[in-house]
Amino acid sequence: MLNFSGIIPIRRLTAFLLCLILAGAVLTPAAAWETGKTVRVGWYESPFNRTDAFGRRSGYAYEYQRKIAAYTGWRYEYVEGTWSELIQMLATGAIDLMSDVSYVEERTEYMLYPNLPMGTEAYYIYTAQDNAGISSEDVSTLNGKRVGVTKNSLQRNLFLDWAEKHGVQAELVEVTSAEDESLKMMLSGQLDAFITLDSYSDPESIVPVWKIGSSDFYFAVSKARPDLLNELDAAMSRIQDENRYYNEQLNEKYLRSSGPNMYLNAGEKAWLNGHGVIRVGYQDNYLAFCASDEKGELTGALKDYLAYAATAMENAELSFEAVSYPTAAAAMEALKNGEVDCMFPANLNDFDSETMGVVMSPALMRTEMDAVVRAADQKAFIRKEQVVVAVNEGNPNYEMFLVDNYPGWQTVHYVDTPACLEQVAAGNADCIIISNYRFNNISKQCEKLHLTTLDTGVELDYCFAIRQGDTELYSIISKVTGVVPASSVNAALTYYSTEDAKLSFTDYIMDHLPAVMGLIIGVALVIIVLLLLEIRAAKKVNEEEHLVETLNKRVFVDALTSVRNKGAYADYIQKLQERLDQGEQLQFAMGVFDCDDLKTINDQYGHDKGDLYLKAASRLICRTFQHSPVFRIGGDEFSVILMNEDFENREALISQFDQASETLCATEENQWDHVSVARGVAVYDPQTDPAVIDTVRRADKVMYENKRVRKRTA
Repeated sequence: MLNFSGIIPIRRLTAFLLCLILAGAVLTPAAAWETGKTVRVGWYESPFNRTDAFGRRSGYAYEYQRKIAAYTGWRYEYVEGTWSELIQMLATGAIDLMSDVSYVEERTEYMLYPNLPMGTEAYYIYTAQDNAGISSEDVSTLNGKRVGVTKNSLQRNLFLDWAEKHGVQAELVEVTSAEDESLKMMLSGQLDAFITLDSYSDPESIVPVWKIGSSDFYFAVSKARPDLLNELDAAMSRIQDENRYYNEQLNEKYLRSSGPNMYLNAGEKAWLNGHGVIRVGYQDNYLAFCASDEKGELTGALKDYLAYAATAMENAELSFEAVSYPTAAAAMEALKNGEVDCMFPANLNDFDSETMGVVMSPALMRTEMDAVVRAADQKAFIRKEQVVVAVNEGNPNYEMFLVDNYPGWQTVHYVDTPACLEQVAAGNADCIIISNYRFNNISKQCEKLHLTTLDTGVELDYCFAIRQGDTELYSIISKVTGVVPASSVNAALTYYSTEDAKLSFTDYIMDHLPAVMGLIIGVALVIIVLLLLEIRAAKKVNEEEHLVETLNKRVFVDALTSVRNKGAYADYIQKLQERLDQGEQLQFAMGVFDCDDLKTINDQYGHDKGDLYLKAASRLICRTFQHSPVFRIGGDEFSVILMNEDFENREALISQFDQASETLCATEENQWDHVSVARGVAVYDPQTDPAVIDTVRRADKVMYENKRVRKRTA
């Protein structure tokens, strides 16, 4: 007989082990989640940490911390206080992590710094807008004044060094309140000035006066939590590997949208007052960028850019005079001779600009470059080792573009672009390089010559060239370039590239000349046929006028605000719907904005003041949603389509817009120069929105609810 006495315990042991394995498999995710470290992080209201009316968090530090958590698995416990209170809590170990801490040797005794900074910031002395006792043109006006600074901050030592250097004798007052409270102390007269980051700006109440210095700033770790430092270093290193421009992008998003860059300093204002009109030389016949119209006046994207730039600065108005030249080389020569103050378009590298005695401004426009080649040879062109490229005479921009990007190509020069295209078609050159915004200008000739385009994958920046040594003008132009929204520039380029493509009746006749001549000869002796021909010709004229009218209705830019108009909005919505109908998965949100009290302003102050009000509202919307197309879809109504970066950051942008709108809201009734805008944003949801227009309707409802709540609380 077999003995099972030893088998039963083995089976029981096996079952027990299986239960342990199953339990471990079920519990592992929860256990792993429980091992994520809890980090107590300081929270102080500022551009680094924002809380909106719905309790949602955003800001420079908050977004950075979420990125770090993605690589570390940290969970945050937010501890609120002022910056001064929290830095003391970090020193005592009451919190574990603190953002926006500059490196000071003494602080290393009680906190740890990572290897990489979280950014760089500048510090300014601010004063109240109506404080006539402090002048940016005379540092001695600060003598005897009470200057506030956050206690235990780097700004204290920076100010003391700056004051000693400039011979300023001021009373330094160290405060422990939140930044906003400290600024209120200045506005109430308890302080004459306050030192803080360059991100603070409210032209209606506070203005920057002097820059006192700058510094890298870090996430600081409590010495009680050294375990966090290695993880923080590793996470920040991986963030930089993922995107080397991450810090700069956060700075652009949260700190540069307002601040000193919107103001001219004393030296810049003095130069502008003494110099007057800024003369801009530009290349003629260069749409969509710039050209002279039939009246000899500037047209193209440069026209819209200068119109926006004229009122872009908060404390000064700029005046421009545009002067046309046949080529970019001629405009550059005029700049060297002193006929103009700057020229456009220019694109020179550092060596070439130094050789020519000029400097390049930051890019105000950017374009993708295409190669125009013979349609039959496009595949062979890609594999071609020796390329002959046709170049316009007098265009140094393309010359330098080729030297920088295709140094092995051989260049041959022809009088103008049509001549270059003919030489490519004849086989005397392999290609011509042209901006994608200028293709509409040559599309008909390319069709006749059987030419096509290939994307080079390279972009070309278009800048202002300024004489080396004109430092104040360079500074002014650089500030303006940073303030004018890219969305407005791109809308203008799109519009003028379409405008340049309009057909004329003469073009149509020339394209069909043989058929027209044959028709005329065939009916020349028969009056009734001549009559029919006249009717037919009239019909063609009507069709041509209808085509022009149709193109005009599709003009992309609103003449008053320089954003896209209702026709462009309808076209954009239609194309968006077509992409969805084709099964493309898209993430976007629709924003609707309505200006309050426009009718009251028009009735009481006139439509010219109403126009100024609408322009101010447009600037506010464009500055907030810089990476989204903006449309004026009604008299006082705007729309924004949030995609990509703006869609991902919509919560922060909406909060930023609300704060900016509240700041600009009039403190006195019927003030047309202050804007108050109701807004509504809805995210497209394919489960609830059969079409894009349904998302628009939901955004519209949110906007009206926002308007109702704002009026009730006003």
